[in-house]
Amino acid sequence: MTQKEEFNNMIFSRINNLIKDYNLIKEGEKIAVALSGGKDSVLTLHALKHFQDSADFDFELVAISVNEGISAYREFGVEAAIENAKICDIPLIQKSFKEEENLELDDIYSYFKSACIPCGVFRRNILNKTAYEWGADKIATGHNLDDEIQSFLMSFSRGDTVKFSKFGPELDRIHEKLVPRIKPLWNTPEADVKKWAILNNIHIHIAECPYSSLSLRAKIKHFLNETEAKHPGTKNNVMNSFIDILDVPPTRTVLNECEICGEPTSGKICKTCEIKSIIQENLKD
Repeated sequence: MTQKEEFNNMIFSRINNLIKDYNLIKEGEKIAVALSGGKDSVLTLHALKHFQDSADFDFELVAISVNEGISAYREFGVEAAIENAKICDIPLIQKSFKEEENLELDDIYSYFKSACIPCGVFRRNILNKTAYEWGADKIATGHNLDDEIQSFLMSFSRGDTVKFSKFGPELDRIHEKLVPRIKPLWNTPEADVKKWAILNNIHIHIAECPYSSLSLRAKIKHFLNETEAKHPGTKNNVMNSFIDILDVPPTRTVLNECEICGEPTSGKICKTCEIKSIIQENLKD
């Protein structure tokens, strides 16, 4: 067995075992893969196709890409998404901020402290609505082990214990209109994702988002990588500590429906409509 074959067997076995251990995918379900074209989402697509081919039950797959409108950046991710969807023979639904909201991130990011604020809100909203309209039972995202512990530390540093309920390989359905998320790469380190893409010569979008360097996530990612280099095993220790709290009953938020658009929200107005209001006020000025 070659190094590539051995590594592929290891990484797909780990993902398949996670899916089976947590029962992430059930017979007859429709799974929408959030496909940006980056390494994590592309591995998620290939891994679920591999699992579909080897599973002893049937389920359906579709991929969804969202173009945020970032010049000289996002088009390369869309190209990678299209190519990998074709390789895996999985239909791809393409959406964009321009098509859905009549705006592009490049035009409105300056109205916010971080471009990640409007980007994350619109992207999640479009992805969820598209998956819901398709009839998806779950959305599979490319969150890897590094992403998970970064999110955990971000919430921990903010004292936002409500967000702890969003951790783990599967999220429960908390509202009829919210499609639950699953994370097949939940226990896969980012380094393994990179190695898989290189060994298999996979077409991925490798560039970092031009707006990401200013985010809190980028700072925590840098801190964790530096600490891991000096003290190997740090990331696994953080992850194991996090796993210990998964059995703690999470704080559940009661959801209403937005007074403007009808989408699920914990307040009277959803984040998407709040963001649109800020944009409209800035455009008036």
